[in-house]
Amino acid sequence: MKTILLLVLTYMLYMFTPLEKESSAPALCHQEPLVAAHDMAAMAADPAFQELHEQPLAFHYQGPGELITFPTPDGKKASGFFLKSAQPSDKWLIVYQEWWGLNDHIKQQASKLHKDLPGVNVLALDMYDGQVATTREDAAKLMQGASADRLAAITQGGIAYAGKKAKIASIGWCFGGMLSLQNALAAGDKTVGCVIYYGRPEEDVEKLKTLKTDVLGIFGSQDQGIPPAMVEKFEQNMKAAGKQVTIKMYDAMHGFANPSNPKHDPAATADAYTLTLNYLKKKLG
Repeated sequence: MKTILLLVLTYMLYMFTPLEKESSAPALCHQEPLVAAHDMAAMAADPAFQELHEQPLAFHYQGPGELITFPTPDGKKASGFFLKSAQPSDKWLIVYQEWWGLNDHIKQQASKLHKDLPGVNVLALDMYDGQVATTREDAAKLMQGASADRLAAITQGGIAYAGKKAKIASIGWCFGGMLSLQNALAAGDKTVGCVIYYGRPEEDVEKLKTLKTDVLGIFGSQDQGIPPAMVEKFEQNMKAAGKQVTIKMYDAMHGFANPSNPKHDPAATADAYTLTLNYLKKKLG
């Protein structure tokens, strides 16, 4: 009888104790990396996050630049909007789109940076393989459908296109802000600078330890998608990784630096651009 009772008690401990442990934190721990993996699919699927993005105003770019293609490590081709330096140069700025895609606004931003950074090649990567959204519903679908593997392959292809001796800085907005930091990590010793405009930061301190540059982060205090608490955590993680980060927080909404955004903040945009340009000139000087 004692043996049977002991077996029953052992069985009960085995069956029920693990369930109590699993019901507290581990389930959430398995969900968090889906966002931390930086495809942002979880955020794009959130209606609240979608509502942060106003329908963009119509804009048409007319100016210099050409569309190019280049191979990617996954055996495919990728494309980008390229503005070449007037003289031979190993200095590169890789530009990353917002969640809308490589639209005319991003082409204009790339052209403006190219004009203000003499001697620098500027390459705006097409992270959606030719697709561009004009509504937030379509943008959400494109961002959800952008696989982490393909995003990484396009980034690696762009870095390889710049060449073995390239000195690379990166910049991006929103979805592209996140990708700008991933570019800085992927480019390794070629990395000389990184600018993030209200993009989701890398949360893995061990990855941040591999950065070869400091980071300039530009955010909005009214941004509900990338809130101040997330930015503060990024500062803490960078400090823990032994890396430098400069944060500029504006009293502005998500996407405030996009002129095609109805909630565009011209004053904050101008100040942020001056800060960005001074940073990039120092890094690519």
